[in-house]
Amino acid sequence: MGFDGGKTLVYDYVAELRPLYAPRPRTFQRTVYRRGELLQFDLWQPRAEVPVGHGQTRRGWVVVAALGFSRAGAGTLIFSKEAPDILAGLWRCIERVGRLPETLVIDREGALHAGDGRPSDAFAAFCGQLKVGWHFCAPADPQAKGIVERLQGYIETSFEPGRVFANHLDFQDQLDRWFDERANRRVHRTLRRRPIDLLAEEHDALRPLPDRSPDTERRWVLRVPPDPHVRVDTNDYSLDPGLVGRRVEIRVNQREIIGVALDTGELACRHTRCFARHKTITALEHARALKTQRRGRRDEIEVQSRPLAHYDALIPA
Repeated sequence: MGFDGGKTLVYDYVAELRPLYAPRPRTFQRTVYRRGELLQFDLWQPRAEVPVGHGQTRRGWVVVAALGFSRAGAGTLIFSKEAPDILAGLWRCIERVGRLPETLVIDREGALHAGDGRPSDAFAAFCGQLKVGWHFCAPADPQAKGIVERLQGYIETSFEPGRVFANHLDFQDQLDRWFDERANRRVHRTLRRRPIDLLAEEHDALRPLPDRSPDTERRWVLRVPPDPHVRVDTNDYSLDPGLVGRRVEIRVNQREIIGVALDTGELACRHTRCFARHKTITALEHARALKTQRRGRRDEIEVQSRPLAHYDALIPA
C-alpha cells in the first residue's frame, strides 16, 4: 500500500489500536464456598482404554466429584454416558464422600440435561430421591466448576501416568486407593490444608445419606424366549429354561444382571455383569436344566422301527 517503513513500526501501531477494537475482557469473581453447599461433578476420559477381560479393552469414563468447601474428592469408572451409568457413578461418588450437600453441580450432559437448564426425568428423579438441588453450568463455561476441573488435571498428572490395570475392577480399586491415600491427604495448594481434615469440619453441615440407595438400575420386562437368553450391552445372559413363555423383569446395575419372574417372584437369573463385548454367559444350573428338558423330550417321542425287508418290498429292485 506504499508504506516503506519497517514491520516493527506496524506491530507497535497495531498493538495500540487492538485494545480499541478487541472485545471487552472477561472478569472473574473470587468464589468462597460455604460448608455443605455443593458437590461438583464432571466426566473425565482416561487416555488409554481399560481392560475388561477376555483379552478386550474398552473406552471408559470416570465420574469425578469434589466438594466445594473441603475439596475432598472421589471417582467412579463407567463405560457409557447413558443416564443409568452416569447416575450410578454419581451415587457411588456420593457414597465415597459419605454425606449429602445442598446442590449437585454438573455440565449439561445429554443424558441429564433436557434443555434450557431443565433436568431429564431420570436426573430429576435421582435428585428427588436424595432431596438435593441441582445446577447446570452454562455452555462452554468450565470455570463454573473449576474445583473438579483442577482435580481432573491432578488425576491426569498424578494417578494416570505409569499405571497398569488388570481389569476394570483393578482400575477402580487403584483409583479409590489413590483418592484415600493421595488426593484427599495431600496439602491442597490453595487451601494450605488437607481435604480430609476440612471434610471433618464440613461433616456436620452435610446431610446424612438416605437409608435406601436411589434407584439407578435399568429395568424392562420381557417374555422368556425359547432360546432363554437376554441381551445386555451386546452380551447374552442365560435365563432359567423353566420360565420359557413367562414374563420376567430384568434389572441391570454396574455389578449384576438380575431377572425375576413377575407372577411368582422366582429368580430367573443372577449374573455378574461382563463389560467385554459379544459374549454368551450361561449359568451352570441353566445349562443343566436345558439339557435335562431336551433329554426328557427325546425320551417321550416313540419312533417306530421297521425291518429293512419292508422297504425292499415297497421299492422295486
